[in-house]
Amino acid sequence: MGKNPNHGDVTLGRRELLFGALVLALPAGCSSEPSIAEEPSPFRHGVASGDPLPDAVILWTRVTSEGSGDVAVTYTVAEDPELTRVVAEGSATATAARDFTVKVDAKGLAAGRTYYYRFSALGRTSAIARTRTAPASDGATARVRFAVVSCSSYGHGYFHVYRHLAKEADLDAVLHLGDYVYEYASSDYGDVRAYEPETECLTLADYRKRHALYKRDADLAAVHRQHPFIVIWDDHEIANDGYKTGAQNHTAATEGDFATRKAAAMQAYMEWMPIREQTSGDIYRKLAFGDLVDLVLLDTRYHGRTVQPGGTVGSAIGAPPAPDPARTLLGDDQATWMEAELLASKAKWRLLGQQVMVGNLILDPGKSLANLDQWHGYPESRKRLLSFVEEKKITNVVVLTGDIHSSWANEITQDPLDPAVYDPEKGKPAVMVEFVTPGVTSPGIPQLFLSILDDARPKNPHVRYVDGSKRGFVLLDVSQERVQAAWYHMVDVVETTAAAPTFSVAWSVRAGQTRLFSEAEPAKPREGAAPVIA
Repeated sequence: MGKNPNHGDVTLGRRELLFGALVLALPAGCSSEPSIAEEPSPFRHGVASGDPLPDAVILWTRVTSEGSGDVAVTYTVAEDPELTRVVAEGSATATAARDFTVKVDAKGLAAGRTYYYRFSALGRTSAIARTRTAPASDGATARVRFAVVSCSSYGHGYFHVYRHLAKEADLDAVLHLGDYVYEYASSDYGDVRAYEPETECLTLADYRKRHALYKRDADLAAVHRQHPFIVIWDDHEIANDGYKTGAQNHTAATEGDFATRKAAAMQAYMEWMPIREQTSGDIYRKLAFGDLVDLVLLDTRYHGRTVQPGGTVGSAIGAPPAPDPARTLLGDDQATWMEAELLASKAKWRLLGQQVMVGNLILDPGKSLANLDQWHGYPESRKRLLSFVEEKKITNVVVLTGDIHSSWANEITQDPLDPAVYDPEKGKPAVMVEFVTPGVTSPGIPQLFLSILDDARPKNPHVRYVDGSKRGFVLLDVSQERVQAAWYHMVDVVETTAAAPTFSVAWSVRAGQTRLFSEAEPAKPREGAAPVIA
């Protein structure tokens, strides 16, 4: 591995060079390893749910025991928080082969309902938790609400975003767009809290320990206990600036075979996350929320991506890459699957949940773009997506993006500087729109690049809103009439224990249109939601 003069054995990728690695002090009296005081052993890593269907949801936990043998586990699902009206129950086995994690697909549930569940093992019970199924596919759905998050660097601070979202009663799910965990060694990228293991993650045991550390965080455990998660990975679940066969933060000479590291990281991810696993091992999939939303989840990172243009080490700013028919972001098989899902969708809205920004920030017209790790570093894949949506006349497409630790509302078009292609005032609208969520804790764009961004804004009329520095999250409110993204940003820095999010701005797109408009207030919470569980 290459050397970083400030942090030892690590070379930061173009995105980390762009954002900077903050050097921060742990506040006096704050533990670097918050634990769940109320969570009894053997369930010290909490419980979680995910991938809701109209009749099923994934339930997850991990069992910690003194021995190394298999552990019998039971689960109960009920209509009430006291677990008196039981609707499903079953058993599973925690084994060493799965790091004693347990994941069950609780089936036979009713659509659009809040349920409560609990695990039991070794004579003890887990905390009672809350989850929710998706709306029925054959009924009219008036409204869906998601929290959209990404980029939670444990080393950079505390998960106040998760603590806040645990109090939001009316969410259908939390959509995590990647970088749920980071692979770095302690102090290599943020030093507010120390990692376990202290070294960079390379082996299956390393990645398991890293996931275990995250799951012991009280704020993350709290939001998992209240809401189902829908997750996809980005690069840091394996290594910075990753692609199908390698990564910027991987040096084979000193760190071994990348395919072995990648397989280990993916195995730990599947063990520790409440995701419905596929026999292929892929994470791209579709989830439906009634007749309102088809959520098409992509893997722009490790399934088919070829190496970034010009490699992965160097400046975050690059010139448009030369044409290359072999270059791809999705791989042909995933791209073909995505097109089929978009074409077949009968929902009012098609949401593309994915990792890297589709909107193209232009610094000097015809000369340079911003981060080539994103879709505009793969112009062939970007053109294929936009051309398909245009030619097939697929409407109401909204892209949801993480990765870049900042907040954006973009109108996406092939060339925003060509008035023959994009001029919304003269009837040449964008193809689709994009909402980008900021990081939970990962640092935003440093001041040097913020000034470059400010200078570029007049050249980028399709970028309707951007905040490059604040952490936070997006509340996505979907109705038959419009999709609203409301950004909530941290009032205080996440390096302290007192940070709190407040509403910043809201941008929306109306059905049948691709023009974003600002709204003064966020959508009101949905009435009648089951209260969060104490």
